Amino acid sequence: MILIADSGATKTDWCLGENKADARIIQTQGINPFHQTKEHIAQILSEELLPQLGEAKTVSHIHFYGAGCTPEKSVIVKEELETLFPQAQIEVQSDLLGAARSLCGKEKGIACILGTGSNSCEYDGEKITANVSPLGYILGDEGSGATLGKRLVGDSLKHQLPEHICSQFLEYTGLTPAQIIDKVYRQPQANRFLASLTPFLSMHRNEPEIHELLLSCFSDFFRRNVMQYAYKGIEVHFTGSIAWHFQEEVKESANILGIHTGLFIKSPISGLINYHL
Repeated sequence: MILIADSGATKTDWCLGENKADARIIQTQGINPFHQTKEHIAQILSEELLPQLGEAKTVSHIHFYGAGCTPEKSVIVKEELETLFPQAQIEVQSDLLGAARSLCGKEKGIACILGTGSNSCEYDGEKITANVSPLGYILGDEGSGATLGKRLVGDSLKHQLPEHICSQFLEYTGLTPAQIIDKVYRQPQANRFLASLTPFLSMHRNEPEIHELLLSCFSDFFRRNVMQYAYKGIEVHFTGSIAWHFQEEVKESANILGIHTGLFIKSPISGLINYHL
């Protein structure tokens, strides 16, 4: 049996199977060795994953792709998996390589993640050959949910959007401007709060000003990330909730800049099943 994992900050999608026909998807909370202790990761694996597997002792290969799985941190996840699956061959890689394998398979391409955060890479069919640092939502993460939310908050509170949109936005959040600022500057996980505002953008995407806001944010992503790769004549593929829900605007922005888009998938796990099974 092969066990595949795609792990983000919130949840981990696991797939157990021998082939695509018998593949079974289960979920646990997210595993990120950058933010979680070794003990916490061990608890998630033993208390959430193992009870759902049933056939855990028959796992022969594990392919784990996760946020925070840098070369320095991935050893933490690998050691905990080795404890539970001593007979398995285990590979722990970054979520970006997982996205590239999911989207491109064994073909050359550019893989992009647009979710709460954003990232991208140039991929030669086997490995990542170039990566523009995403820099996080304060300095970068162009096109991400956090950056879209940041732009929405700023444009609303500075009255850069029509008054009816500004008032509807405050009504949607149920918060005062002071409370919004407090959530951004004083409360933990401001990036998640900002990303949680993107459904408002989706609801009002046909408003000309919101449409322009979306095009501007996605154009920034292309200019500051994708266009630094050898992108001409290469398909640019996307995964992540923002890419999935706003793919019309992503495609429009790409078309304006002469960029050829390829696949859009909501989650990498489906492509990873194709890649490994």
